[in-house]
Amino acid sequence: MKKNIQRSVTLLAALALFVACDASENGDESTSSDGSEQLEASHDGDDHDHDEHQDPGQHVPEDVDIEGLADHYHTGDNVELIAHYDDDTKYDHWHWYTRDDDHAEWETVPDHGTDQYTGEATVNGQEIKAVLFDDDHEAYVQSPVLEVVIDDHDHDHSHAHDEESQRIYDGFFYDDDVEDRSLSDWSGDWQSVYPYLQEGALDEVFEHKANEAESNMTAEEYKEYYEVGYETNVDRIVIDEDHFTFFEEGEEYTAEYGNDGFEILTYEAGNRGVRFIFEKSDGDEEMPQFIQFSDHEISPTDSHHFHLYWGDDREELLNEVTNWPTYYPSTMSEEEIVHEMIAH
Repeated sequence: MKKNIQRSVTLLAALALFVACDASENGDESTSSDGSEQLEASHDGDDHDHDEHQDPGQHVPEDVDIEGLADHYHTGDNVELIAHYDDDTKYDHWHWYTRDDDHAEWETVPDHGTDQYTGEATVNGQEIKAVLFDDDHEAYVQSPVLEVVIDDHDHDHSHAHDEESQRIYDGFFYDDDVEDRSLSDWSGDWQSVYPYLQEGALDEVFEHKANEAESNMTAEEYKEYYEVGYETNVDRIVIDEDHFTFFEEGEEYTAEYGNDGFEILTYEAGNRGVRFIFEKSDGDEEMPQFIQFSDHEISPTDSHHFHLYWGDDREELLNEVTNWPTYYPSTMSEEEIVHEMIAH
C-alpha cells in the first residue's frame, strides 16, 4: 500500500512538471506579469517612428507638387517650399526629408510636420522631398525629389573676394580693372521687370529696401524711384550672337550690332559705372543706333541681369541716369526675380 502511494505521488509530480513546461513553451503571453505584453504591443503599433534612412516615399505615387523652389540660390539664402496635393484627402501629416546628394542617406527634417518647409541653402545639389502619411502612419503620396542649386556666380567666396566683388558692384573700382566684353556675355532671352512693378509683385522688394538699416527712403518712395527707372515698352529682348530682337507692343524688330567699346562714368554720389556699348550695323530701322549695357560687372562674365539704354545719340545716352529698363532671364518666375532682387 505504501509503495502504491509513493508511485501515485511520483506520477502526480511528473504530470505537474509536464504541464508547467508545456504552459511555459506554449502559453498565452497575455498572462505574463513581467510587462512584455505592453512592450510588444507598443512596439508593434509604433510605426510613427519612420526609418529616416530608408526611402521615405516607399515607392508611393509622386503626385505632390512643390511650390517655391527658385532657379538657384546664393549660399545662406532661405529655401521656402510649400507642398500641394490636390486630392480630396483628409490626411495632413507631412514629413520633409533632405540628403546632400543621391548617394547619401535621407534625414528627416525636425519640426516639419506640415506642408511647409523652411531651410537654408548650404549645400549645392542638396535633395529635398515631402511625403504625406495616412492615419496609419504609412506613406500615402510623395513629391518628386527636388534639387537645391547654389550659384554664387562663379566667385570665390572667400571673405576677401566677397569684399572685392561687393566693392565693384557698388561702383568702386580702378580703371585698370575694366576690360572689354563681347555681346555673348548677354546672350539669351530676357524679360522686362517693369510689368511686375506695375502689378505690385515687387512691393516686397521695396519694403525690404526700406527696412534696411542704411535706408532713408520709404517703400513708396522706392517704388516711385524704380517706376521711373524700369519704365519701358520693350517687354522682351532676345540676344543671339550679334543680333538683337526687341519685342515692343506686339511688334518684333531685329538688327545686327558690333562692339563700340566702353565708357567709365562717375555719378553724383561718387560711385562709378561702366557702359558697354554696341552700334547697329544693319537691320530694321525701328531699332536704335546704339545700345548700352550696365550690369555692375566690369570684365568678361555671363550676365545675370542688366540695365539697358538705347537711342540714336551715343553721347546723349551716356547722360541718361534716371531711366534704365532692367531685364532678367525669361525663364525666371516672378518669385525667383523677387528672391534675386532681395538677395542683392
